[in-house]
Amino acid sequence: MPAKSMDELVSLCKRRGFIFQSSEIYGGLKGMYDFGPLGVELKKNLKDAWWQAMVYERDDIEGLDSAIIGHRKLFTYSGHVDTFSDPLVDCKECKNRMRADHIKDGKCDKCGSTNLTEARDFNLMFKTHIGPVASDDNVGYLRPETAQHIFANFKNVVDSTARKIPFGIAQQGKAFRNEIVARNFVFRVREFEQMELEFFVKPGEDEKWHEYWLEERLKWWEAQGVPRDKIEVEDVAKADLAHYSKRTFDLHYKYPHGHDELEGIANRTDYDLGNHTKAQDEFNISAKVHKNSDSTTKMAMMDDDTQKWYIPYVIEPSAGVERGILAVLNEAYTHEDLGDGKDRIVLKLKAHLSPIKAAVIPLAKNKPELVAKAQEIKNTLQKLGLGRILFENTGNVGKAYRRHDEVGTPLCITVDFETLEQSPESVTVRDRDTMAQERINVADLPAYVREKLAR
Repeated sequence: MPAKSMDELVSLCKRRGFIFQSSEIYGGLKGMYDFGPLGVELKKNLKDAWWQAMVYERDDIEGLDSAIIGHRKLFTYSGHVDTFSDPLVDCKECKNRMRADHIKDGKCDKCGSTNLTEARDFNLMFKTHIGPVASDDNVGYLRPETAQHIFANFKNVVDSTARKIPFGIAQQGKAFRNEIVARNFVFRVREFEQMELEFFVKPGEDEKWHEYWLEERLKWWEAQGVPRDKIEVEDVAKADLAHYSKRTFDLHYKYPHGHDELEGIANRTDYDLGNHTKAQDEFNISAKVHKNSDSTTKMAMMDDDTQKWYIPYVIEPSAGVERGILAVLNEAYTHEDLGDGKDRIVLKLKAHLSPIKAAVIPLAKNKPELVAKAQEIKNTLQKLGLGRILFENTGNVGKAYRRHDEVGTPLCITVDFETLEQSPESVTVRDRDTMAQERINVADLPAYVREKLAR
């Protein structure tokens, strides 16, 4: 049962160390969040799962990690300098700032006044200067997406890997958008991470690949614990398409604040490589592109059948890490009634996403022999490379179980006096979801844990 409200998730994230408001000690920085000890593990695990599926399990995708600050010409020819903006309106009474397309009945959403300014465009990119002197010649931008650096590196990847169409370039990393109104916890923020794939195909084959990637992405989200029946696929109406898009599928998930976009899968045609290529007139570019006199590289591929050069089309599945984390947490959040006035909160995360894979707990923290054996077991399991194994030496096993239920730890391993007295040595292993306990020989523990975490 997903969380009843965003407040439930926010409370859990703060209480258990998943996500904190950035600069909270100074009142907080709106639209900025810091990932705590458990949040950083969950984020890493979700990104690793995406990278595993996109790069390691396929033979047609390469990885990239590009610079966060981009050349001004990169974002000029991409269209971001001129078009990456939202209409901005200010309330003259309370000074509230709003997006014009979010205003209802011509009234300020804070004070209700109709005394509003005219709408004006507000560019969402963070602008900076590269070098010691600020001037128009050394303007740079914090990237608003990871995609443009992929397009700029298209020929570098092709030339260094000898890739043939179809193939893709995957990238994860920070992006920055100076949102007018940051809202809904980590859903809409000013600093975030993206998981983006640009998959290059021949013109004419783009539609089948677009459908292919829709299905692949739905299957992947299911594997992360977000059921397909919780995702609505919107075939975006032509009137609402981005200027670069031939067709876009938006995957909408029901967050605590309502249905909203989890991922977009766009057919961007030859717009992007067409914008960045040298000698645009030599190619039959279908998209309306910006005339480029500065590029030094032809972003083209040779058709082996016709022996003619062409600009590839691109299919782009693009997901936000924070939005993915919010969906995964919401689906995993479970409030169980145990009867007799007792209850528990459990994060039923998929094991590969759990921040802590197993907790090793000595029954008593003041018994050196129990503590030493628990540490030994923890170290053995940690070397398996399955993720974080936590040594939990609080002295209260019941409270430790509840805490690890709440943060999604699949297994709790208790070292007790029987462990030291029996031969062979054994421990109690408790399952998070069922609360069932069983006795496992210490020698069999690595194989047992591997099998359980592979579920």
